[in-house]
Amino acid sequence: MNRFAIVTIASSLVLALAGCAADAEVTDTPETSASSDGCAPGGAEVESIAIDGAFGESPTVTFDFPLEVGTTQRAVVIAGEGQEVATGDDLMVDYALYNAATGAVIEESGYSEVSPTVLTLDTANPNFVGLSLSMACSTVGSRIAGLIPPIQAFGLEGAPEFGLEAGEALLFIVDIIEIKPPAEPALDRLEGEAELPPAGFPSVTYDDSGAPTVEIPEGDVPTDFAVATVIEGDGALVGGGDVVIVHYHGVNWNTGEVFDSSWERGEPASFPTGGVIPGFRDGLIGQTVGSRVLIIIPPEMGYGPSGGTPDGSIGETDTIMFVVDILGLQ
Repeated sequence: MNRFAIVTIASSLVLALAGCAADAEVTDTPETSASSDGCAPGGAEVESIAIDGAFGESPTVTFDFPLEVGTTQRAVVIAGEGQEVATGDDLMVDYALYNAATGAVIEESGYSEVSPTVLTLDTANPNFVGLSLSMACSTVGSRIAGLIPPIQAFGLEGAPEFGLEAGEALLFIVDIIEIKPPAEPALDRLEGEAELPPAGFPSVTYDDSGAPTVEIPEGDVPTDFAVATVIEGDGALVGGGDVVIVHYHGVNWNTGEVFDSSWERGEPASFPTGGVIPGFRDGLIGQTVGSRVLIIIPPEMGYGPSGGTPDGSIGETDTIMFVVDILGLQ
């Protein structure tokens, strides 16, 4: 089964804009999309938008719609005092997205300690360049508004699955929290011998490659979220918004069946911590690279709210359990 059907929640529009849909080609980007220093220009349309609220909090946005632009317009709502961002930087951000033609909220990141998302600034990439044009020339600590035409987002056909019809512009409000330092190379495998898991966890054995076998105990199915670190690494700390590189093995506690395993596929996977089910996210944030964690996830923190998985391998009342090796950060 496709790993994204198991671990991830509904796709984020901003992640799709940032590259998950990078095979969608946007052509004929207007030559006036940026000034000579790479900054998107201002304009009457973006400056007509009223944006209130503190940095790091959900904004209150008011504007007369529809708004249309031919090229990305940018406005500094709050000027930060941190370092200026540069092309190639990985930026930790919170964001809000609006349909500029209807005024509807499309998506917000959440504005919490686990909500930030990492976006790469790259104004040279014509795919979804409006995001980068909005963030370019900004400083850390800034809130920026970008009004983005379809041709600099998904293209003229829009993205109806996200509530953005053909020809509709996108309003992107972004808080630039920090510039992420370059990540260390990912580990091939973990070092050290795993400790025995605490009471209440299943027994786990490992083969020579580190691939686990989980034996679910008899008795009541657990209903509480729990995490056990059986190997503690000394690498970077996993934070909200980080993209983790992991090996993982998922078991349905109710049935004892393996529903997904990167070890069985023979290669690790990568996920944004802000784009996975809450239990998987909460089991990884605060851990360190080089760690092995066991995570017990009750249905309300897994697939219960969505009624289980479409193929029926996880039911809406099923508790699931993961063994995860944290190999690196992207």
